[in-house]
Amino acid sequence: MVYLGSDHRGFQLKEKLKQQLTEWGYDHEDLGPFEYNKDDDYPVFAEVVARKVAADNGSRGILVCGSGVGIDVAANKIDGIRAGTISEPEQVRASVHDEDLNVLSLSADFLNENKAIEIAKAFLEAKYSKEERYERRLEEIKNIESNN
Repeated sequence: MVYLGSDHRGFQLKEKLKQQLTEWGYDHEDLGPFEYNKDDDYPVFAEVVARKVAADNGSRGILVCGSGVGIDVAANKIDGIRAGTISEPEQVRASVHDEDLNVLSLSADFLNENKAIEIAKAFLEAKYSKEERYERRLEEIKNIESNN
């Protein structure tokens, strides 16, 4: 399952990504916003998507805001979330392979639509390697979360 969310600045790109997910055959759920609202706030949607991903093992999330950073920061506050603001397909492949990235954060202001779609596809197709060193590092991250 792929969970989607954005703020007003990312709304149009989220809608395009939703269409692509349907075309690619991915099960997905839009968690908002459901209409453009220039006064909405990204932390609300980041939290909803991040909590869904954290509770649904094996799922992924895609978030979009203006810079990609604000929504990313908010998502990473949820234990079990490994979100990253990504600007290149190779970057997302490496992030999934090494860090088991489970939430992709995209910038609506700094990426064109085609590049964002290319990154999203790479994110969904990438696989985590499960190599011992990466498993060890993810365990260290879990230990940090447990001490919050």
